[in-house]
Amino acid sequence: MKKYMQIVVTTAVFALSLCITAAFASGGVSQPKESKNAIVVASFGTTVPSAVKSITNIMNKIKAAYPGTEVRITFTSNIIRSVWKERQAEAQKWIDQGIPKEILYVKNIIATIGDLREDGYRNIIVQPTHMFFMEQSHDLAQYIDGIASIRTLKDKWRPFDNIVLGRPALGMPGDRYEYHADVDAAIATLAGDAEMAKKEGAMLVYMGHGNEHWSTGIYSEVQQKMRKAYPDVSTFVGVVEGHPSLDDFKSHLKYSKTKKVILKPFMIVAGDHATNDMAGPEEDSWKSILKGEGYEVEPVMEGLGSNDKFAQLFVDHIADAAKERGLLLK
Repeated sequence: MKKYMQIVVTTAVFALSLCITAAFASGGVSQPKESKNAIVVASFGTTVPSAVKSITNIMNKIKAAYPGTEVRITFTSNIIRSVWKERQAEAQKWIDQGIPKEILYVKNIIATIGDLREDGYRNIIVQPTHMFFMEQSHDLAQYIDGIASIRTLKDKWRPFDNIVLGRPALGMPGDRYEYHADVDAAIATLAGDAEMAKKEGAMLVYMGHGNEHWSTGIYSEVQQKMRKAYPDVSTFVGVVEGHPSLDDFKSHLKYSKTKKVILKPFMIVAGDHATNDMAGPEEDSWKSILKGEGYEVEPVMEGLGSNDKFAQLFVDHIADAAKERGLLLK
């Protein structure tokens, strides 16, 4: 009898184990799932169709580096998003011009993150493609910090496990990362620009965006380091808004031993500022002003986002943000 009972118990345990195994296989018992990770590329944006390629180049580099991770785009400029929203009324027209649907139907940061939440993504890295931490990055950080600060009574109902902001191309204030090192890394990607200017026997003049409300001393540092890295080329860096403006350094151009200027945007895209403020036909564009001073001016309508090595900076910054939070990007 005792031996019989042992056989019955053994058979019952074996049968129960089969049931449990079958339940896991069929989904009858929930299994722990690996958290889903996503990257949001936060660009200022552009309304100039030809300039979109700089943004998509960055997107493609990120997707190639992390092929198993969801990558989405958002524009931080309200004005630029509103223009694309109006263009949706003639969607096929823009699609036929090569505009990706993710650009045509671009959303703001809150909607983009909300979509990811609905799709079950628990870890989000928001990577700005801004040049430096100024107004746009500051405001973006407020959104990210606000969402990250949400506390629910039960942790499992929190919208995300991790939501973290990467740093712009030239870094950001603070002691987490040495922004001077980020500037050095960016300078190294501009060797092609310096080589072009040297070959043409020209000065290299960059136009950045700048900001009237934030310090733009970062551009002076870029200029200094460009001259040190590429001593055979006279490099000048100015901005549309803030300091240094073209007027601030225009008189210094005469000390160069050339009357030729290579004029390039020190921006992610060759958008509205590059098309009008830098190379436009109006008398107050940089091109017109420099030509009026007797210089031969050659504008190069290509944003830094089209420079593969510069685009790689954002891939590297994403890797840093992931490592800091212990996230595995595939």
